[in-house]
Amino acid sequence: MFSTVLVANRGEIALRIMRACKELGLRTVAVYSEADRDALHVRYADDAYLIGPPPPTASYLQIDTLLAIARRAGADAIHPGYGFLAENAAFARACESAGIIFVGPTAAAMERMGGKVSARNEAIAADVPVVPGTTAAVETVDEVLRLGAELGYPLAIKASAGGGGRGLKVAAHADEVAAAFASAKREAAAYFKHDEVYVEKYIADPRHIEIQILADAHGNVLHLGERDCSIQRRHQKLVEESPSPALTPAMRAHMGAAAVRLAQRVGYTGAGTLEFLFEAGQFFFLEMNTRIQVEHTVTEAVTGIDLVKWQLRVAQGERLPWTQQQINWHGHAIECRINAEDPAAGFRPALGTLTAYLEPQGFGVRVDSGYRQGDTIPQFYDSLVAKLITWGQDRAEAIARMRRALADFAIAGVRTTIPFHQLVMDNPAFAAGAATVRFIGEQITDAQLATLTLPELPAVNDAGTSTGARTFEVEVNGRRFQVRVAGTEVAAVAATNGVAATQTARRERAPARRKHAPTADPNAISSPIQGTIVAVRVQPGAQVEPGAVLFVVEAMKMENEITAPRAGTIKELRVAERAAVQAGDILATLEP
Repeated sequence: MFSTVLVANRGEIALRIMRACKELGLRTVAVYSEADRDALHVRYADDAYLIGPPPPTASYLQIDTLLAIARRAGADAIHPGYGFLAENAAFARACESAGIIFVGPTAAAMERMGGKVSARNEAIAADVPVVPGTTAAVETVDEVLRLGAELGYPLAIKASAGGGGRGLKVAAHADEVAAAFASAKREAAAYFKHDEVYVEKYIADPRHIEIQILADAHGNVLHLGERDCSIQRRHQKLVEESPSPALTPAMRAHMGAAAVRLAQRVGYTGAGTLEFLFEAGQFFFLEMNTRIQVEHTVTEAVTGIDLVKWQLRVAQGERLPWTQQQINWHGHAIECRINAEDPAAGFRPALGTLTAYLEPQGFGVRVDSGYRQGDTIPQFYDSLVAKLITWGQDRAEAIARMRRALADFAIAGVRTTIPFHQLVMDNPAFAAGAATVRFIGEQITDAQLATLTLPELPAVNDAGTSTGARTFEVEVNGRRFQVRVAGTEVAAVAATNGVAATQTARRERAPARRKHAPTADPNAISSPIQGTIVAVRVQPGAQVEPGAVLFVVEAMKMENEITAPRAGTIKELRVAERAAVQAGDILATLEP
């Protein structure tokens, strides 16, 4: 039994866990980096401790520091959330050695299923079909090339400790292997502190379907149905729904039984998710996430089961109170991830301050977020601002409710994925339940994304003052209007059903904005985002073709390629690997 829980995470998932703890009468302890001093989860917790500088490797991934704070705060349990150390068996074992309960599976079960290579071997032993690939980690580019010759291309190079699309790179041809291999290992080390990778045959056009399981320490394992997570960018999910429009009840039972069988084999406890690729009536085990998922919310909506609360109850030693036959599903739920990204620019991370933030409300609408108006989105973590979930009596109602909620969600100051999600909800293929992992690119094209209407950001003139328009709410003859007036002050107004959230920016100098304004040099290659240079692919004098990758910039835990806009010769190189850059900084010059 435990009475105090340290939440070893940040953002919306930290808040989600703390709310469940408080409902169970448990005291909560937050940890925070220097970048998260004013974060909502810090304010909400009963107690909070600084853990280190902003980079995760210096803060949220520091096992010894977390355990020291847990002892100092009197925490007798740690909930890891998702990401960071959530699937790190060494962390689970360290908690056990310190006499602290780890809210999750045992270290032994995590080692068997958390590592993607070992999980494949367990699945094979449990007679669960797997994607063709390796049953051991790969260490060199030459090994990957040999596998490419054996399995054929494309290949998926994946972080063994990964999840959520982090550390997953696809090599379509042999000449892409070296770069993909290096990138997968870098992302794996940065996000999971473990750079081991393995290789699978890349199945090009499946659905991505996962099964939620819940298990106690008394041998009871249940599946809570599936989630369809096929709409993805960069192998990271954007839209999830339950149930999947592609599964029959018989297939659901078949996949659920396979998931339960595999979880039972390894003695799994707590909440976990088994991910599958589904194509032409066949399913293949992909990996297991030995933690709570970002998209657990849609399963909660259709089952009525609070998954986070049951993680805590199972960790307290409670038995699950249901049999498999008692698990029922009601209605349909959809989740849209509202990320600080610009879908019109290839989902490029979008840093900034939330000058307006107003969440949608109403029946069947849920928002999980770790931000509020005035917060700044830091570059050091993922881009998730909020999760928007809608429930309906059927799929059509859930989609209609999502359309309304997206329209009501008012965010200003940063680009977000809201316009993209609106495009998805209106897409005929999505409405028909026909989306696969190639939905972006086939059903929604780059040309469509480029035309998305995005919220205006305040412009700054040469004098350093805002040149944005002011927006007024006026009433004429009893009727209400919005009027925009050009001026030297900005009024960012978000109006939703007559409720307005307004923030006015005074005439202030903005040297940072002017400093990083787009350069007038036609030969300059500049960074479109703030981040860290993790790879330099060219040298002075190199001749490049249009589209050639020149630099890789890491921002919000994602790698972003900076490519050549045209053919030419690299004249000057102004940055090196590990250099920090701001949006607008010149990285190199390219002469015709």
